[in-house]
Amino acid sequence: MKKQSSFIAMFLSAVLLLAGCGTSGGTSQSAATDEGTFRVGMEAGYAPFNWTQMDDSNGAVKIDGNAEYAGGYDVEIAKKIADGLGKKLVIVKTEWDGLVPALTSGKIDAIIAGMSPTAERKQTIDFSDIYYKSNLVMVVKKGGKYENATSIQDFKGAKVTAQLNTFHYSVIDQIQGVVQEPAMDNFPAMRVALESGMIDGYVSERPEAVSASSANPNFAMVEFKDGFTTSEDDTAIAVGVKKDSELTKKINEILSGIPEEERTGIMDTAIKNQPAAQ
Repeated sequence: MKKQSSFIAMFLSAVLLLAGCGTSGGTSQSAATDEGTFRVGMEAGYAPFNWTQMDDSNGAVKIDGNAEYAGGYDVEIAKKIADGLGKKLVIVKTEWDGLVPALTSGKIDAIIAGMSPTAERKQTIDFSDIYYKSNLVMVVKKGGKYENATSIQDFKGAKVTAQLNTFHYSVIDQIQGVVQEPAMDNFPAMRVALESGMIDGYVSERPEAVSASSANPNFAMVEFKDGFTTSEDDTAIAVGVKKDSELTKKINEILSGIPEEERTGIMDTAIKNQPAAQ
């Protein structure tokens, strides 16, 4: 009996030891840069910055854990950064609201998802230098009463929305008398709402609006002479990294080696290559 108890004790100790090793290994793997990979989070639903497709055409990258692929401007920038780091790029498809938690918990190494380095986000994470800058516009129905608007105040009485937890939604109240509809989870949902007449327009950045109007002939992009008041950080886009990450300096060095003309060319190509459903 004593021998059997000793054996059981030894067995349990071995199990606990292996469990401990497994926990340690999981922590190490979450720090993807230690494993030769660069794990990048994006929602893969914000064309032309990022989207989901079913094959690897036009340089799309396999999404971790499923059969889909991610393409778009952010993917091309991520590929350049991964190459510069000497790492293998891994795309982790993540809901917008889950991107910052995924970064801070170590599930991903960086956010490359058309994210602006706002003051609020900077309280939680750090950002690289800017890799794209864009203006705010409105996406509306083509041929509708708002297509020829030149000022945001022309949208008085209009039903307007934007994506949840973005600064796009916060600027809507600059329009006097606007009907600010509840924020929506993603851009495909807003496009459906616009098509159905639930809303008169949604706030977006110019590349997404060009993408939307190219994909759907019923949509038009409104650029303003008298537009939204924003800060430079709001309209800029940068790579999100952990606080005090050693990646920040390396990523900035890589981004500085991508000329502005090349960045513009990458965006133009992304707009051209976006899937029609996006």
